[in-house]
Amino acid sequence: MPKNTLSVTDNRTGKQYELPIDSGTIRAVDLRQIKLAEGDQGLETYDPGFLNTAACRSAISFIDGDKGILRYRGYPIEQLAERSTFLESAYLLLNGELPSAAELDSWVFNITHHTIVHESIKKFIDGFHHDAHPMGMFVSTVAALSTFYPEAKHIHDETSRRNQIFRLIAKAPTLAAFAHRHSVGLPYAYPDNDLSYTGNFLNMMFKTTEVKYAPNKTLERALDVLLILHADHEQNCSTSAMRGVGSSHADPYSAMAAAAAALYGPLHGGANEEVLKSLREIGSKDRIPAYIDRVKRGEFRLFGFGHRIYKNYDPRATIIKRIAEEVFDVTGKNPLIDIAVELERIALQDDYFVSRKLYPNVDFYSGIIYEAMKFPIDMFPVLFAIGRTPGWLAQWQEMLLDKDQKIARPRQIYTGPEKRDYVPIEHRG
Repeated sequence: MPKNTLSVTDNRTGKQYELPIDSGTIRAVDLRQIKLAEGDQGLETYDPGFLNTAACRSAISFIDGDKGILRYRGYPIEQLAERSTFLESAYLLLNGELPSAAELDSWVFNITHHTIVHESIKKFIDGFHHDAHPMGMFVSTVAALSTFYPEAKHIHDETSRRNQIFRLIAKAPTLAAFAHRHSVGLPYAYPDNDLSYTGNFLNMMFKTTEVKYAPNKTLERALDVLLILHADHEQNCSTSAMRGVGSSHADPYSAMAAAAAALYGPLHGGANEEVLKSLREIGSKDRIPAYIDRVKRGEFRLFGFGHRIYKNYDPRATIIKRIAEEVFDVTGKNPLIDIAVELERIALQDDYFVSRKLYPNVDFYSGIIYEAMKFPIDMFPVLFAIGRTPGWLAQWQEMLLDKDQKIARPRQIYTGPEKRDYVPIEHRG
């Protein structure tokens, strides 16, 4: 009868080892018993970027990249995007189950009534230069919130933890909108508790002289769906940052600021901005073949195509492509969409892309929709951060409650010089 183990022969010593297999993995520390001699540290794995290393167990989101599957707590992303709301999906991510009507009402009430930020936060934002990037302001103000809620450091107190979760989900749109208003020189628009989560964000972003802002229902729902699609995505760079900083038992504001900083990078949260730059560089559909030829020659990469995880069509891209048509019915068609659709068509008929399994990802169409909705390009990563906030918090909470988790401390392979003695400066060559 087959055993659930991996047999390893160390050809350096001839010794054999049996390593237990659990959930398709072996524990890296089990490799330490494989040694050349007593006293050495044992065998280690070398895995830059964690291409094949599981750092945790998680029940939050599931991806099958080969089949193009994304699920939150077992629910297909397609069903949630069609039938759920962002706040209901956030509840699901954090609590493991969809809420009852009473639970959802309580959840929405608590988040709605935590949207106001301390007036001193406005002074803090006012300290930034007028052309400061909104994402830089967002990262900084999220971190600054920890000084307003010192009880947040009591991370093992369930009540305190729940309060910080309410606050972060509630205040993320407020901080984001205030950062935008500061960058364009507009007075801050305060939250309106009569509006939905996304309706209120649109209010704080775009309200001008009207007494009561009334968001367009189509755009309000489109933004809600976009936030659902961004809510969680396994152990990506920013989520790993959230868990890594959280593993030191830092407060959730500091941990989320680190996650948002990771998201700031163009290889993560800034990819949809790069897509728009590429589409503008192409300029017209007749220039697409020449552009693709340059990509194939290795002159630059094609942003919005391919994904570290997905080796099939990103299911989120399919949903966004459908949402785009609904948005354009309200805003008018973004002319870049025709270039994008044609670029996708040509690329997916080219063996270069098909053989490499380079399909459109979530970033390919999201930037086009955001731009049509009048969001400035430098707000794109901030929008991503608002959507990802409940996922970050769910991962942080799961990490804290996981008895297997320890402070993050990867190993390294030292490549520097051996021991050498200090040389006084007058004797250095």
